[in-house]
Amino acid sequence: MRKAKPKKRYVLPDPKFRDELVTRFINNLMFGGKKSTAATIFYDAIEIVEEKTKENGLETWKKALGNIMPSVEVKSRRVGGATFQVPLEVRPDRKVSLGIKWMIKYARLRGEKTMTQRLAGEIIAGAGGEGSAVKKKDDTHRMADANKAFSHFRF
Repeated sequence: MRKAKPKKRYVLPDPKFRDELVTRFINNLMFGGKKSTAATIFYDAIEIVEEKTKENGLETWKKALGNIMPSVEVKSRRVGGATFQVPLEVRPDRKVSLGIKWMIKYARLRGEKTMTQRLAGEIIAGAGGEGSAVKKKDDTHRMADANKAFSHFRF
């Protein structure tokens, strides 16, 4: 066990939208320290979303992220030699973190040609309540619901 909790790191808001959540997303999207490339991918994806949906791209992205973020998850807990999947509420900061990671992961697995198009496709799908990342959230919720009987083993 740690002696002290590490200090919470705060990120600066991005230059275009002045939003800290966008900066967190760009930092997760980044590969090999190429932050400007990640920012370009994100901003271009938002523009593609605006063209396709005729709505505000940032609001569509936030709606998609909201649809992807899980509210419950399961954690393994050993009790008397048996391992149980115990459903737990997700902390707000972890909820955002999981949503961002899932959106990027499933955008990378899509079939479009460029990462910009993949991310735009995943944002549009997520805002509509469909897509792989939303399916991942639904599976997580379903697993937590199936293991509701073990909720008394909470930590």
